[in-house]
Amino acid sequence: MRNILFVVMFFFLILKINGQAIDSVVSAKKLSYKSLLIPTALMGSGVLLFKTQLNKDLQKESQSFFGSDFRTGADNFTVFVPLVQMYTGKLLGFKPKNTVMHQTIDVVAADAISYIIVTAIKNSVKAHRPDSSNQLSFPSGHTAIAFTHAALLYQEYKDADFWYASSGFVFATATGILRVANNKHYTSDILTGAGIGLAFGTIVSYYNPLQKIYFGKKNETSAFIYPQIGSQKGLGILIKPSF
Repeated sequence: MRNILFVVMFFFLILKINGQAIDSVVSAKKLSYKSLLIPTALMGSGVLLFKTQLNKDLQKESQSFFGSDFRTGADNFTVFVPLVQMYTGKLLGFKPKNTVMHQTIDVVAADAISYIIVTAIKNSVKAHRPDSSNQLSFPSGHTAIAFTHAALLYQEYKDADFWYASSGFVFATATGILRVANNKHYTSDILTGAGIGLAFGTIVSYYNPLQKIYFGKKNETSAFIYPQIGSQKGLGILIKPSF
């Protein structure tokens, strides 16, 4: 029980520490290595915890705390909440850093990189899930994408409102915790996934060559990203330029 509470507190501590770490370089035009310390620490913690007895003990305590029959599909939706926040923030009165078109470009690029890296690691490591459903446990893809979206949300609104910008990490953290509660991932999986998503969400927001794409000063482009849940899970994207 104490181990579970420690993990939960650790994840929520990320909200404050990550915000402070990245915020310390807000005034810099280039990405500082300091903003990658937290993602590196998360990935390192996940790797060190991988295949240890502590990792197994945390999973047993999780099942005891949540119940062995606990099942929810909420983690398929919390992963997209920071994304919805990014697109609706302007409607709530917060000023984003980029246009909708360039927000979409960042999302597509960051999600693609995170997905490719996570998938490559999954197929290389071939770690069994806690429920033994397959060998794609390490790292957590849901958590990686959730933290990718949370990082992009933070970068979009950190100058407008710190708390709104940081709120995405609450849902990203909830996604990771629910993956453990659903017995689909070990703690090591979600720590590593969180680190990957946080790293590439931050990097892409600073270094995305596609951000230089413009269709003219007077052109307005609308974009909408929606989750696909069912036989195929992923993102659907609609982009409509106006000329």
